[in-house]
Amino acid sequence: MTLTFAVPAADPTTAAAHFLDRLRFHTDVADVHADLTAGVPGLVVVDSRGAAAWEQGRLPGAVHLPTAEIAARAVDLVPAGSRVVTYCWGPGCDGAVRAALEFARLGYPVKEMIGGYEYWVREGLPVVTAAGSTRRPADELTAPRPVVGCDC
Repeated sequence: MTLTFAVPAADPTTAAAHFLDRLRFHTDVADVHADLTAGVPGLVVVDSRGAAAWEQGRLPGAVHLPTAEIAARAVDLVPAGSRVVTYCWGPGCDGAVRAALEFARLGYPVKEMIGGYEYWVREGLPVVTAAGSTRRPADELTAPRPVVGCDC
């Protein structure tokens, strides 16, 4: 007996609906990077971490808006009609989920960037610090070394 299919897979129609729903709620670092590079209008990337984390490094062009401040400050920092992507530290943190929930409650179309800041850095993408823009080499466990992205 196979362990992978010890519980049978969903029928293809149900599976397609499930995977489409996942894509409605999540995006990944490669897609966010591509959209930021292309200058997609109306996209606002929100860093929901605290001040110390923001100072350590952040995505280029990100708006700093800690989760606890979203309800009070979002309307001043994020234009109405913007499409919002939230991120926090990484996959071990629900900060981006909580931030996305706050934006959804305020009526913004929103997605969580899976992998968060951790995978952005691990994939060798640029970050901004007080010293300027920098990037680390791609971690071969998250991205192929000579290029950014998995080409999927």
